[in-house]
Order: sequence, then C-alpha cells, then structure tokens
Amino acid sequence: MRPVELAREHGLSTQAVRNYEDAGILPSAERTAHDYRTYTPLHAQALRTFLALVPGHGHSAAAAILRAVNRGAVDEALRLVDESHGQLMDDRRTLRTVDTALRDLAPVPQERGDTFIGPLAGKLGLRPATLRKWEHAGLIQPRRDPHTGYRVYTATDVRDARLAHQLRRGGYRLEQIAPLIAQVRAAGGVGPLESTLRDWQARLTARGRALLAGAAELDVYLRARTP
Repeated sequence: MRPVELAREHGLSTQAVRNYEDAGILPSAERTAHDYRTYTPLHAQALRTFLALVPGHGHSAAAAILRAVNRGAVDEALRLVDESHGQLMDDRRTLRTVDTALRDLAPVPQERGDTFIGPLAGKLGLRPATLRKWEHAGLIQPRRDPHTGYRVYTATDVRDARLAHQLRRGGYRLEQIAPLIAQVRAAGGVGPLESTLRDWQARLTARGRALLAGAAELDVYLRARTP
C-alpha cells in the first residue's frame, strides 16, 4: 500500500507516517524503482500498535517499545511494558494511601482551643524537632504568639500535622506531601477533595484500560512478525 493509504486509516498525514518510519516505529519500507515507499499489512499493524500504546504508555515509551520490537529485542520491549504497568501500580498505591489518610481525618477534629508544640508532638508520638522540620518544609504553618514567640497550633494546623503524619508513615517524602497539604489548605478541608480523588481514580482506570488495549495490539504485532 502507498503511504497515503496507510495514513488515511488513522487520519494522519503521509509525512507523519514517513516520520514514524524514520523514527524506527515502523519497519523500514521497501522502495519502488522510482524510490517510492511501499507498505504492507505488517506496517499497518505496527502503526495500529503504536497508536494503541500511546494512551497508556505515552508517546516516548510507546516509540521505544516499537523500536525494540522492530530490531528484534522483544525482551527489551516487554521490560518497557512492565515498567509502565509498575508505574500504574505505584500510582494506585499512592492514591490508596492518600485516600486512607484523608478519610482518617474526616471529619476534621474540633480541638478545644489552640495547642503548643510539646502537647501536639506528644499527641502524635513525634519529637518537637520533627514538627519544626515539617514547618520548615511548609507542611504546617503555626502562628507565633506575639508575646512569647511560642508556636501556636490551631485546629487546622493539627489537621495538617495529622495528615502529614499519615503520609509519612506511608513512606512519602516531605516534598511529595507538601503539595497535597497545600491543596487541602486551599480547599478549606478534606471534603472538597473527594472529587479530586474520584477524578484521579477515573484517570488510573482509563490508563489501565489503555494499557490492556495496547497490549492486545502489541500481541497481534508480535505474532505477525513471528516467522
């Protein structure tokens, strides 16, 4: 088939098809006596495979997978596939940890008055130095008593400290926790983040389905290349 015929099936330009071949995503095409490219059903399946892999793996990883297959490095291609599945699993664990941490804080406890660093550290089973470190990282923002200079923690500060404690126990670094705490603070609590968690879950589900669809096309392509 001609480049235009291969391109038309997917709404691509003929130049895009040539670029994919030049990038190693498609196998090298045969040339006519007049140096025109000619493509086969194998090229068509390679293109379908690449386009099916992109939604789950991303453009760069999908291209790397096809290049590995086309040079006969099937094990390398499968390793790249496994990496994407591993990343999805890591993202699912992160979502579960964040969801659990937020639910453990709902409803936000209503403390009676403000508290100080010693009592709060004792309540959480932490050292005061840990709370000071979290403050420096932006996880909590206690105010200072204008007369004594002591740190004063409100109910909101206690909530943020409890959330940070939950996530730290889940193995997350301070730089990973800080954006979530900031989002909770901006939302005015954990309740408004329910929709964010649902959207996050929906994106992970869509990515999982995309990985399955890509794997199906990749299997077809691998079979087609088997002598």
